[in-house]
Amino acid sequence: MTEKLMKRPAALTLAIMLGLLAAVVAMMPMPVLAADDAQGKEAATAGTKDDGTEGRVEELERKAAMDRLNFTGELRVTADTIDATQAAYFDGMMLQAGVVDSIFYVQSNGGMFPAPIDPNDPLSIYQVLASNVQANYADYLYYIDHLTFDDLKATIGSFPPAQQAALMGMLVPGTARPEQDYKNDIIYTTRLRLNIKGDVDEHFSFAGRLAMYKTWGDSSGVQVFNGQSNSINIDGVTTSVPNSDILRVDRAYFDWKNINDTGWYLSIGRRPSTGGPPLEIREDRPRGGTPLGHVVDFQFDGITAGYSFQKMPGAVYRFCYGVGFESGFGSADQLRSPADRMDDVNFGGLNLDLYGSERMFVQATMLRAFDVTDGFNGLVVMPVNPVTGQPAPGPAVMRFTPSANLGDIDLAAILMERTDGPVRWFASVAGMQSHPNNVTTPFGGLFSDPYTVPESHTASSVYAGFRYDFKNNKTQVGLEYNHGSQFWFNFTNASDDLLLSKLATRGDVYEAYWLQKLGARVQFRLSAIDYKYDYSGSGWHMGLPKKLEEMPILGFPTYKDALNIRAAMTVRF
Repeated sequence: MTEKLMKRPAALTLAIMLGLLAAVVAMMPMPVLAADDAQGKEAATAGTKDDGTEGRVEELERKAAMDRLNFTGELRVTADTIDATQAAYFDGMMLQAGVVDSIFYVQSNGGMFPAPIDPNDPLSIYQVLASNVQANYADYLYYIDHLTFDDLKATIGSFPPAQQAALMGMLVPGTARPEQDYKNDIIYTTRLRLNIKGDVDEHFSFAGRLAMYKTWGDSSGVQVFNGQSNSINIDGVTTSVPNSDILRVDRAYFDWKNINDTGWYLSIGRRPSTGGPPLEIREDRPRGGTPLGHVVDFQFDGITAGYSFQKMPGAVYRFCYGVGFESGFGSADQLRSPADRMDDVNFGGLNLDLYGSERMFVQATMLRAFDVTDGFNGLVVMPVNPVTGQPAPGPAVMRFTPSANLGDIDLAAILMERTDGPVRWFASVAGMQSHPNNVTTPFGGLFSDPYTVPESHTASSVYAGFRYDFKNNKTQVGLEYNHGSQFWFNFTNASDDLLLSKLATRGDVYEAYWLQKLGARVQFRLSAIDYKYDYSGSGWHMGLPKKLEEMPILGFPTYKDALNIRAAMTVRF
């Protein structure tokens, strides 16, 4: 049994947590449990006599329940403008289509490789391939309908290296795309959040949050994939990336506090895993989530077991477990052979509040994501077929389902926040290491391209900033900076940055903001975020990050630099 658990990190994690809970419950005195049981039986029989009291009891229960609930919320309206430059690159989707059509050319011409009509015209090879497709169109339709990525890899691998190099030499030049500007003069969004809190009894409480977040003029709930990681509607971002006018469950969990006066607590449900420290500083709000926002800003469902140290100021240690992808429900794994069925994606780690006082706060977060897949369940409109490189039929909404487990990812970070007079400042450093499987998909492997062998990589990131509070208690200004190395990756898909999570950037980001209180619970915010990208693939764990200045082969255009200016009005009620 132990050996089986060791081979399954998620099962081992859950077993440890259940063991801890069982140990704590075992310490609870039996009379307490008996009293609770007696009270439960009494409550179950209350108001059931036919004496006219049932309606009054229900009314009193309903009023008592409403009195226990505390409702708050906020409404935010923003106006953003984006002024960006897309880097020059070679179109990987066009190249993929050229490779597919070249293999078809070889198969339909007795093993002969295609050759360009004019060696000086990089597009002439594509004219040759198009003519061959047109001449054999019925066979071509059958070919692409039955083509799989594994077939494609095997066929390319059967070519001698010299032929592979020659083919790429013919196809790549014709896919060149020049650097170009991208502008969105104005984009409006509305975000509504409704918070619900309630004390069940002395030890149990409930917390939840419903949210709606949409762009003006769009409630479709599905985006067309544009190459950015926030353009797929997945479970981790449903209320954090503009989606639709649907009110969704952002958070819903219960806390079992100070179990048997031991200092232990247990929390289960849809976690408060977004808006963690130090992200509250730039928004002038209380701490919004548990994990350090430098490495985790992502919605997920899970369990937290924590312990508060009475003799250590502000020290709370938490063990967290969560699920990012459930492979056995909704993915039709029953139709696959046992060897092809996937594992769940699980998260396990520690969130440690090491020290806390009025002036200083120190936190560390360490986690591992087990069996990470090539994406998460989601809805999207794909403009191209990633296997053939051809335009996808549609536009049609498709349910994206992961196809492979790529490996494990470790993340760790430590943060210090301080308040010195009117200045509140912070500094955080983080690291990442990948543990890949020898697996690639049409989107690539873990930090590797589709036709290469994945390797383990390490990466780092720094994040620092400060906010100055003026004496009028209404005006605040702040500056922030973060840098990510070539292979930097974190789970911050649900960040509040419209363009892309600034903390996922492989390069440098500068932010300046001004906060102005217009009333007791009304805030105006003006900010500017300046992105400077060094490598491709920010926000992605698939594909090899490439230097943008070297005109890389990319599946989709990516930003070289971008400026996002936002004006926001928030009313909290």
